[in-house]
Amino acid sequence: MIDWDSVTRAHVLRAMGEYDRLGPERFFAEHGFAPTTTYELVADNRLYPPKAVLGTAYEFATGERLVSSDFEGGKSGAVKVLGKLGFTVQAKQAK
Repeated sequence: MIDWDSVTRAHVLRAMGEYDRLGPERFFAEHGFAPTTTYELVADNRLYPPKAVLGTAYEFATGERLVSSDFEGGKSGAVKVLGKLGFTVQAKQAK
């Protein structure tokens, strides 16, 4: 079980900035995650992959790298943690 208490809103914002700076392909390659399939983190009219952002925020907070299989991304996982930190996560919209 992962202890998310060390992850702050600032860590998540830093991870989102890293996503913006690197772009999706490089971000996923460097941090070991994949594009989102179910949910989207919404901030400033931009969409982010919640599980990848939270996993990267955890790495920034603790120095420990997580892989996708280490934690859930859905309502009981990344979505819940990000919501507690004040972020908006919504079901991914069909394009």
